[in-house]
Amino acid sequence: MKVFVDATKCSGYGTCAEIAPDLFQLDDWGYASVIGDGVPADPDAARRAAAQCPESAITIED
Repeated sequence: MKVFVDATKCSGYGTCAEIAPDLFQLDDWGYASVIGDGVPADPDAARRAAAQCPESAITIED
């Protein structure tokens, strides 16, 4: 499993970082990016973050 954030879709809500802080980080403007190689230590948290993203900016490849 690998997680990606589409920066063109992210609106900076920060929900992903609240749900999976070990996987997502927010920049100075609140936009998300994936930490490290995008392989989540907690796949369930990654799926929850993707499902809760208001802009559907997070994709997961299995």
